[in-house]
Amino acid sequence: MSRGWAPALDRLVHERYGGLVAYATVLAGDRSVAQDLVHDALVSTFTARASFASVPQAEGYVRRAIASRFGDRARRGGRERTAVVRLAHATPEATELRSDLLDTDVAEALGRLSAQQRACVVLRHLDDLSVRDTARLLGISEGAVKRYVSDGVATLNALLGTSTAPAGETLPVTLVDREEARRDR
Repeated sequence: MSRGWAPALDRLVHERYGGLVAYATVLAGDRSVAQDLVHDALVSTFTARASFASVPQAEGYVRRAIASRFGDRARRGGRERTAVVRLAHATPEATELRSDLLDTDVAEALGRLSAQQRACVVLRHLDDLSVRDTARLLGISEGAVKRYVSDGVATLNALLGTSTAPAGETLPVTLVDREEARRDR
């Protein structure tokens, strides 16, 4: 059997593994869970016998697979956590989020969001996905995406002491590879 996908996988892992893990960490809030998400996404992407013209194209596909798997885990885990919280009469603690892509205060604030709010905010504002694409990727309704984003952004603004942009105005967000930024200095 031919393994024509192996060179693409090798290049992707060699060149972009750190960025994929950082992206998954922003979603998941935990580096070990993020590494599992990346591994699962790589396996599913490359066992599907997909062929890619470039590393960025493969990376985009793997990022979507990461978000999809995170959504699956969040739905499963959310039901389990809700049951445990109800039984224990306790509230869930904030997630400690560490990522090289975010400032410490932003990472901490994102970690205080629920998993669904964090996923929706990251996909809408950092990945610049549409409401429809975010809903499809996470397996929830478009209305739920809008509510999670609205609540998540409001919580982030309150935690960070920022205000929202005027209606209709968007604020650009750019992910920066810290190693690349250091080289540019």
